[in-house]
Amino acid sequence: MSEQEPKGLFRNKDRVELVATVIMALAAILTAWAAFESAKWSGVQATSFAQAGAARTESTRFDLLGSQQSAVDVQTFLSFASAAADEIEQGTLVFEPGVPYLPQAGTLSGFLYERVRPEFKPALDAWLTEFINDRDNAPSTPFEMDEYVVANRVTSAEFLVEAGLKADSAAEANQISDNYVLVVVAFALVLFFLGVSAKLVAHRNQQLAIAVATAIFLGATIVLFSLPKIWPWVP
Repeated sequence: MSEQEPKGLFRNKDRVELVATVIMALAAILTAWAAFESAKWSGVQATSFAQAGAARTESTRFDLLGSQQSAVDVQTFLSFASAAADEIEQGTLVFEPGVPYLPQAGTLSGFLYERVRPEFKPALDAWLTEFINDRDNAPSTPFEMDEYVVANRVTSAEFLVEAGLKADSAAEANQISDNYVLVVVAFALVLFFLGVSAKLVAHRNQQLAIAVATAIFLGATIVLFSLPKIWPWVP
């Protein structure tokens, strides 16, 4: 007694082959799309990593410049403080509360003050004001003042933040690329099961293979459309 002809979608061999062909064609197209997206996101990853490396290099360069400038500021302040202390002891320099400091011509402290880096001078002036008015409570050095800012070190910190953001972007792009690779693998399984179904003799076995392929195809397609896209026509 021959097997009863299946009813519904898979009621005959031609219908089964049609469904398998349609799914196979769509799987092939979506495989190519997923592979394209994976390659594009790999490019984003490489670019972001390169930009992160460049930002770290710039951060190091500006930090070195800032460190050199800070060293100059420290040395200038130590020389100024030493000269001022000697002049106070000699009586040639007098600090009076409420009277702003003014460099005196012909003194070493005045000579050094006039050669302070412009970026350091606001902090030194603010510290001198506090030191003259309240010596006991004034900060130990001008470098503790809020006014002391080295622009190159600020720039270094900004580049370091940028490097971190670019590294995060690269890691995200890498994960997206890996997800697209998994989608490609899923569509390869779809093509495998559809290829196997064509070799099966029993109609129910063909139905089972196509059902498995269809389930994987639907799941992979949902994942594919949920992932971020880099459209080829968008620069």
